Amino acid sequence: MSELDYNEEEVLARASQGDRDAFGQLYAHYVERIFNYVYYRTGNSHDAEDLTARVFQRAMNHIVNYTDRGVPFSAWLYRIAHNLVANWHRDRSRKQEIPIDDLPILPARGEHPEGNLVRSQEQEALLKMIRKLPPERQNLLILKFVEDMSNAEIGRIMGRSEGAVKSLYHRTLLALRDQLEDQNLIFEGE
Repeated sequence: MSELDYNEEEVLARASQGDRDAFGQLYAHYVERIFNYVYYRTGNSHDAEDLTARVFQRAMNHIVNYTDRGVPFSAWLYRIAHNLVANWHRDRSRKQEIPIDDLPILPARGEHPEGNLVRSQEQEALLKMIRKLPPERQNLLILKFVEDMSNAEIGRIMGRSEGAVKSLYHRTLLALRDQLEDQNLIFEGE
């Protein structure tokens, strides 16, 4: 089904009446976005695949209870994903394991390994800072930068006004900037 033929209200109505094909259309429409969201919250593709499957399993099991409350269906899916990721973090041990397929790729011929290493370390430092943010701020950054959503769309998903989203976004970026500056001062002082 092409994007032009996709009528979410109609598909959602059929899915909530138990139509598995309609739920399959919802799945196809949202699976990539939910996977990306979960991946950026967990940092691990295997766990993201597992949690994404659990999001849609839970959604399928409870779609008959779904009630349109004026927010997009995606907000319901993101809420399920948020709750599962929060439980995953809570249940997970402190030991960080890196799967072999998540290891950095060696630079191509002609690239400078030092530059790649520095860029990789900077990205990892930023991701660590983002993962230490409160879940609401992590959600905001994922929806803004990964999902490329507008403040109005993010507001509908998070249950906030567009102005509140802008304010939270601004405060979050300032906090990250301050942390990066503090970290750079530490690195320069070493």
